[in-house]
Amino acid sequence: MTVIGIDIGGTKICVGLVDISGRVLLESTFPTSPRDGFHTALAKIVKTIEHVLSQTDKNTNAISGIGIGCTGPIDPLRGTVHNPYTLPTWDGCDLVTPLRERFGVPVRMENDADAAALGEYAFGAGQKMNPMAMLTFGTGIGFGLIVDGCIYRGVDGSHPEVGHIPTKLSEPECYCGMNGCFESIASGASVDRAALKIGLANARAVFAEAKLGHVRATAIVDEVMQATTTAAWTLIHSFLPERIVLGGGMIDDQFDYFANAIQQAVAKSVMIPGNRVSVVRASLGNLAGVVGAACLVLKRRQTGS
Repeated sequence: MTVIGIDIGGTKICVGLVDISGRVLLESTFPTSPRDGFHTALAKIVKTIEHVLSQTDKNTNAISGIGIGCTGPIDPLRGTVHNPYTLPTWDGCDLVTPLRERFGVPVRMENDADAAALGEYAFGAGQKMNPMAMLTFGTGIGFGLIVDGCIYRGVDGSHPEVGHIPTKLSEPECYCGMNGCFESIASGASVDRAALKIGLANARAVFAEAKLGHVRATAIVDEVMQATTTAAWTLIHSFLPERIVLGGGMIDDQFDYFANAIQQAVAKSVMIPGNRVSVVRASLGNLAGVVGAACLVLKRRQTGS
């Protein structure tokens, strides 16, 4: 049994062929280029699926389904995207129906952070943990929570946005309408913006210079870690996960920074059994989203629907 898993982020889209054991047999990545329009992206997704399938002895009749993890907000029940922030030309577009009609298989879509969390729960660092939370530090900050093997949902199947926990009410203004959101301080895009203000190239340079004692870079890192500790305090006391898995591009190089910041929140906890909360690195790497998207059709029972 093989399925297609698609991970759609604000900057890139990855399409993979995944087997029942969660192994990615083949994958192909290309830029999202959201300003080129939804239909251009859809055509590229279809072409890439066809290309991936052409590289194997599989054909479109052999795959059992297509799973999609897409940067949100999305409507998983209708299969539509509602993200004018990072996918401005996709707002209100139906991604599920055209893929189902083209390939003749079931197609399911979830928020990309939920999909990544599901992948780590099923085949990665979150196995047998309950509840299991995942924080993804990339362009934004994603959050997924798996409870009793199911994606935790809000009203109408909506996705909780932990990235918009306010951690510093004075600043900066966030696109969501609040000031000082976790994401507006600690995401890769936010640290990139802060880097430019002090004459550095990007977030990676900020962390590198902070380690060398650069005063202004150190101040940025300190603020990022304070925001992370504050948000983690809220997350832990709200959901009390058995394990928090950290993933995304920022974690590739800076896991220790973020893990230590979250552990500070765990260590200060007196109202809950914080000693039961572990913080680990994602084990599926950049393919967590592809594997998790595949799980939407490989392991439907884990999605709670």
